[in-house]
Formats: sequence, structure tokens, C-alpha cells
Amino acid sequence: MLTGKQKRFLRAKAHHLTPIFQVGKGGVNENMIKQIADALEARELIKVSVLQNCEQDKEVVADLLAKGAKAELVQIIGKTIVLYKESRENKQIILPN
Repeated sequence: MLTGKQKRFLRAKAHHLTPIFQVGKGGVNENMIKQIADALEARELIKVSVLQNCEQDKEVVADLLAKGAKAELVQIIGKTIVLYKESRENKQIILPN
């Protein structure tokens, strides 16, 4: 679990990122979860945007993605979800204690 300090640090790092995934009408599926898990392994910190036509609630989408990709939910801001997962292969982000 992330501490408040670590979440603030990650939110600041995520601020300039653009969402690389969009959840739309189809909602969350296995393929999307796998792609997000792969992206997290490569980048550690990503943004996902929830489109207007998504039938699932953004909190539900965030929960499904975080659990599916075994990632930490950093924040939900508007229709954007920020996810973090420490990379095994190429760790780039050093979290504060």
C-alpha cells in the first residue's frame, strides 16, 4: 500500500502525463487489463481516461483496472485514473519513504 506522501509524489509525477488508454462503451476487458499491466511494467505510472460513453462508473473502472493489473490506484481526477505499479525489469521511480 502507498502512503499519503508517496501518493502525493506520484500525483505530482503523473501531472504532465497524457492518458495512454481509454475505457469506452465496451468497459474493462481482459485484453485491456493485460495491455495496461504491460504498460505499467514499462512505465510504472500511467493515466487512463474514462470516456463519456463508458457504461461503468469511473470508480468501478478504476477498481477493476487496479485489481486486474495488480497496481495501486493513485487517484481519480475527473474522468482520469492514475495507476502505479513498481516495475520488475526497469524501475525508474524511487518513492519517498
